[in-house]
Amino acid sequence: MHALRLKRVYEPPEQDDGLRVLVDRLWPRGLAKEKAAVDHWAKEAAPSNELRRWFGHLPERWEEFAARYREELERPESQAEVAAIRRLLRESRVTLLFAAHDEERNNAVVLRDVLRAPH
Repeated sequence: MHALRLKRVYEPPEQDDGLRVLVDRLWPRGLAKEKAAVDHWAKEAAPSNELRRWFGHLPERWEEFAARYREELERPESQAEVAAIRRLLRESRVTLLFAAHDEERNNAVVLRDVLRAPH
């Protein structure tokens, strides 16, 4: 497996990003598609709208959010998207892109941990 990185989608693309995979359900506000340089948009691997709204990026909800999001990642449509990202990782470095301000508590962190776990 190649390297797996996380990065805010608003940061400029870099040569060593490898394949850039957006893991948010909504397109990042105010960001042109060309500027984002997204290679793959993994909408089905993102938290549901309901879970995203409930979390609201409140730090006190982080642990519960992470647990609920892991459960959502077990859904068939999410599993297919996770498998697609794993295939990309076999071919190249992958950078998971997210829009959240909090770089330590966001869905990309949970997804990275899921992707790194033995399956």
